[in-house]
Amino acid sequence: MAIEMRGLVPLLQVFDMNESLHFYCDVLGFEVLQRSPEVETPEGRFSHWALLRRGGAELMLNTAYDSGERPMTRDGAREQGHGDTGLFIACPDLDAAWRHLAERGIALPPPAETGYGMRQLHLRDPDGFALCLQWRAGG
Repeated sequence: MAIEMRGLVPLLQVFDMNESLHFYCDVLGFEVLQRSPEVETPEGRFSHWALLRRGGAELMLNTAYDSGERPMTRDGAREQGHGDTGLFIACPDLDAAWRHLAERGIALPPPAETGYGMRQLHLRDPDGFALCLQWRAGG
């Protein structure tokens, strides 16, 4: 018997949930489908976990630190380790996405075509995770 699978939902550990929700929801247009109850902590008021969706793309965010344990500043070594994690998201209109991001203050080079037939637009989230919006070149 084969194992039936119907999707994949990455879970990213984030430093600041409110900052990450702003980026993914207000900048990229994801919606919050579900979240854990908000808590009041020394770091502020936030949920520790959220499930997001935009079109067919789903993503979970979880705080990297428990309440009261988040350091005052980001851990550069931890975030540097995120550099090898990439989320590739299908995006049929990369030029519109590029303009949308520019309107929200995110300066990026325009989409570029790869040698293997894809057009791609690369950016990073607040925690240093790589995002690549992509679509077939000429498609």
